Amino acid sequence: MENRRKPTPPAVTLDINCDCKEYVIDYLAKSFPVRLMAVFVDENGNPRSEPMIDEHGNAVLCRSAVAARDTMIEQLCALPPIATALDAIIERFGTDHVAEVTGRSRRLIVGADGKQVVQSRSPRSNVAETRAFMNGEKRILVFSDAGGTGRSYHADLDCENRQRRVHFLLEPGWRADAAIQGLGRTNRTNQASAPLFRPVTTDVRGERRFISTIARRLDSLGALTRGQRQTGGQNLFDPADNLESSYAKEALTRWFGLLFAGKLEAVSLARFEELSGLTITASDGGMVDDLPPIQRWLNRILALPIALQNAIFDEYLALVEARVDAAREASTLDLGVETIAVESFEVLSDSLLRTDGVSGATTHLLEVEIARALHPLSLERLEKIHDFAGPRQRTMRNARSGRVALLVQARSLLTDEGERISRFELIRPLKRTYITADTLEESSWETIDEAAFRDDWNAEVEEAVSSFKRERLYLATGLLLPVWDKLPAEHVRVSRIASSDGRSLLGREVPVAFVPDLCRELGIDDVQQLDPDQLVNAVLGSGKPMEVAGIERLTLKRSLVNGAQRLELTGWSASRLDWYKAQGCFTEIIRYKTRLFVPRKVAADIVGAICRSGG
Repeated sequence: MENRRKPTPPAVTLDINCDCKEYVIDYLAKSFPVRLMAVFVDENGNPRSEPMIDEHGNAVLCRSAVAARDTMIEQLCALPPIATALDAIIERFGTDHVAEVTGRSRRLIVGADGKQVVQSRSPRSNVAETRAFMNGEKRILVFSDAGGTGRSYHADLDCENRQRRVHFLLEPGWRADAAIQGLGRTNRTNQASAPLFRPVTTDVRGERRFISTIARRLDSLGALTRGQRQTGGQNLFDPADNLESSYAKEALTRWFGLLFAGKLEAVSLARFEELSGLTITASDGGMVDDLPPIQRWLNRILALPIALQNAIFDEYLALVEARVDAAREASTLDLGVETIAVESFEVLSDSLLRTDGVSGATTHLLEVEIARALHPLSLERLEKIHDFAGPRQRTMRNARSGRVALLVQARSLLTDEGERISRFELIRPLKRTYITADTLEESSWETIDEAAFRDDWNAEVEEAVSSFKRERLYLATGLLLPVWDKLPAEHVRVSRIASSDGRSLLGREVPVAFVPDLCRELGIDDVQQLDPDQLVNAVLGSGKPMEVAGIERLTLKRSLVNGAQRLELTGWSASRLDWYKAQGCFTEIIRYKTRLFVPRKVAADIVGAICRSGG
């Protein structure tokens, strides 16, 4: 009897290639340059080239180029297929844990026996998958454009799965409105908590090109819809992410200057021109006037080897971040409308600044007290993000304030002269700040052991969780355009204060230090008088000297003495020096001149006593 082997079931022999390798191979086969070119000089003396042909009219091929092309195709065909992000997630976590809301009618899955099978999906599969995710039966949700319309995936208070959504933006596409449509699925009303958005990129710096395009188009979308850039971008991206902003374009011009001067370490001028095909050097030996625009430069960078493009981007981003940081410190960084989420707010005073003579529209200055719930970074979360026991991090404590922070090496800044400025990031429970290496050496930050760091960090977290942060700020609201030039140019920040009960205020913030000047500029008789606490905090926060109402015309200002910021009184007379010292002030002779300082811990009490003496 003939022993015939039974045919293998289709599920066993199923071998489907789902990657896009064939497109790359077809592109190489048709577009790889393999033809020999003949170089000649035209009538204007410019070198030109044209394909060579033999006596039969056939193209002459370069054997080395053909061999290189065939070798590359052979290596690509030998590589294993790369699964798409969707299939990789399903294969890693399984269909029991991943809810898929897409337009696919069939998909490849791995069965319990480890074999690939084709699974058919009905149109109602999306409804069932959505219900499974919202009920908490499946913890992971993957949805595409087909699943990003007409559905909600937020932490709805009416559903069982109220955990905070962490929204990974894998493939945002090129349409800003479609990206906002998808992001809006997880951030809606009646939610237990707002989502955490995370755009996904690799360590290839050239991908910043795509993040930049998304950031710019989202900002443009907001400006076209409601006149607010915050409407489109939702503050999802940092200003340094937009590589087509004014800061980025200015940084690119300077980058070309440093490249031409030979002050960059990543690449030389000759090698960059050879690899990118961009011309920087003019015929007279100088730099061309018409430099390549940012879009063309970014596209050419993408074609460079990864190690080289990463090095170039590190130096370029150092120039961008230096400009953004300078604008942020000068309070001139335009971020559009920023939303300040608060638990509650209370309007303490309402001053009428101006009434329009034609329309009757009014401009007001509101004194608002806001209460914000603090959300500190837990020690467990910090350990997941940073290995603070590693060699590149240091656990620190400030000797003056007693607060702790994790010191992490950050990207260096690059000056316009090509000088690198070493920089660190201070990660604290409630905020992150940057500090240069020189400033760090002169500061009060000291290295402490890990055990003490852990105890102090947990103590700060417990203190923050159990309290609200209350602040007072001034907000110019109403018709602002006629008084825009009267508002302080040093601080441009438009904010929307949104409370948990649905109330909101929209206006431009006015720093406390500039409130009296603004009232006087607009001819307001009842000039806003700051209490001692506000006055002291305004001087320390803004550095702007302010007058202190007393018997004498005094000015309170912030002064740097021996590397520390002090509060100093000026305008006093020698005859009243003993009285000021009796109130708690102290003197110090610097360069043969007696200077009067106010202790910071009791500054509000001393300023209050001085003000009462003049009353």
